[in-house]
Amino acid sequence: MNCKNCEETLAVGTNYCHECGAKVLTNRLTLRYLFSEIYQAFFSIDSNKPLRTFIDLFKKPEEVIDGYINGVRKKYIHAFGYFTIAVTFSSIFYFIYLKFFPEALDSTFYIQSNDEAQIELIRNTQRKAFEYQTFIFFAFVPILALLSWIVFFNKKKYNYAEHLIINLYCYSQASIITITLFFLTIWSSTLFSITSMASLIIQIIYFAYVLKRLFKLSGIQLVVKTLYFFGLLIPLYIILIITMFIVMLVTGNLDSFIEAQKAKQAVSYTASSAINWTSYKLR
Repeated sequence: MNCKNCEETLAVGTNYCHECGAKVLTNRLTLRYLFSEIYQAFFSIDSNKPLRTFIDLFKKPEEVIDGYINGVRKKYIHAFGYFTIAVTFSSIFYFIYLKFFPEALDSTFYIQSNDEAQIELIRNTQRKAFEYQTFIFFAFVPILALLSWIVFFNKKKYNYAEHLIINLYCYSQASIITITLFFLTIWSSTLFSITSMASLIIQIIYFAYVLKRLFKLSGIQLVVKTLYFFGLLIPLYIILIITMFIVMLVTGNLDSFIEAQKAKQAVSYTASSAINWTSYKLR
């Protein structure tokens, strides 16, 4: 008899594979078996891993993160699994957000603008960002890991791969926190706008809290490291903005925006001229 997962040869009557640890299944699926699997998934000891991971990333993040880096794999959800949960949670929110609360998009991002062409451009940009937000998550974490590795290079406590784990946990936890707040406030455009503006501050504070615990930083050291981090991030952000501008130029979105602006000005001028002409004739 061979293991169906790793093909290791097993003795007759073996319940678990001694090579990969998989359970040996010899019977066909039944409803009773499926119900037992559901019970194990939701009510077994391991089923509280997500909640335990979420709580302990608040209470003792150094235990969760250092534990994973040092080989603890059973007590908490591993970093990539937790990141998957965060991405899934955010994807559900963005689907509900765009499907049922599209007006929240306007109140959050366009409240300062009366320009219809600009509003439409920003709306399309935001929708594209939501559409590709999973890819953005995956792309952004390695960048954050690189920056934190550079900032804490003198500490030599973690290598880049370990900084990647730190940022996976931090980014996932911060994302779950902010998305939860979004769910709680999406019914009110005012509250949702406030939450949206505060979300970045919340994420920065959480990252700083975790790094302070991991590296045992003093208050002054934390301020210095934070300033160093932003000293690296701001030029990177400027490069990103320039890149987006170039992409818009290449894809024609920038030309469309300029043309829309010109068309709007032409319409406004025509309407104004017509009103002035009418007023003149009525005198």
